[in-house]
Amino acid sequence: MLSGGLFTHDRLLMTSQAFFAFCAISSGVYFINDIIDAPRDRKHPIKSNRPIASRKLSEKTAWVVAFVLILTSIGYSFVNIGTFFTYAMISYVVIQLLYSLYFRNVIILDSLVVATGFVIRVFAGGFASLTSISSWLILATIGVSLLLAFGKRRSEKTILAKYLGSKDITDTRKTLRHYPDSLLDSMISMSATYTIISYSLFAFMVSPQIAGKKLAGYLPSILGSPKWMMLTIPFVIYGVARYLYVIYEKQEGESPERVLLSDVPLLLSVLLWGLTIMVIIYIMPIIA
Repeated sequence: MLSGGLFTHDRLLMTSQAFFAFCAISSGVYFINDIIDAPRDRKHPIKSNRPIASRKLSEKTAWVVAFVLILTSIGYSFVNIGTFFTYAMISYVVIQLLYSLYFRNVIILDSLVVATGFVIRVFAGGFASLTSISSWLILATIGVSLLLAFGKRRSEKTILAKYLGSKDITDTRKTLRHYPDSLLDSMISMSATYTIISYSLFAFMVSPQIAGKKLAGYLPSILGSPKWMMLTIPFVIYGVARYLYVIYEKQEGESPERVLLSDVPLLLSVLLWGLTIMVIIYIMPIIA
């Protein structure tokens, strides 16, 4: 989308295939992660409702589904999408398995490994669409990934303390015992600041300078070469601030995807951010 070539036939087809392939392989990895976490999830007030933890889905069936999804998506991507994209998918699987088996029990590294998974997704998208990725976009992705990871730890600690008490808080995740609230709060604050700054620099550096004759008549002279992508920065600032509100005031955030879909202001900010980018990159060049 950010490259301006999303709606070209070949690129749209390739990115669509890559999207579904990565969804399939990440789903397979989540199945394996839930199998490994099932004993601990059964002690969790919310995760105990997961299909495997609640025994609504047998572990044997889950293993079969996981391997089918992972192997099928790898084979399909290797044949139809590209070698580098396939390598990115394999790297994602390896990292996620290492996380489930080891890194989830190592303080700070657990969050860094989770963030790495999001960065791999960005590179995979670049490989699939044959698009060069801005370094600032990668840095912004790292920032928001760290924000989600540490925010998830903070919310999980709050929820477990509320439902289970401080003595039982480590039964579901050992690293929570080593995460003082002050450390998590500092990392969340750092990640939020890092995200906003790096995205702002990304918007400034890659912003298309569109000021044709039609638009020039409506703009003051000082905006002869406007950086239109910077109009998206307020949405990012609001989105980050809203997520912090969700973590600290609503005491949610353990599941970022659930927060995104259930918190209307946050979802609206994301939609407006995407719509603004679409207008700037795809519509303004036509009317300018």
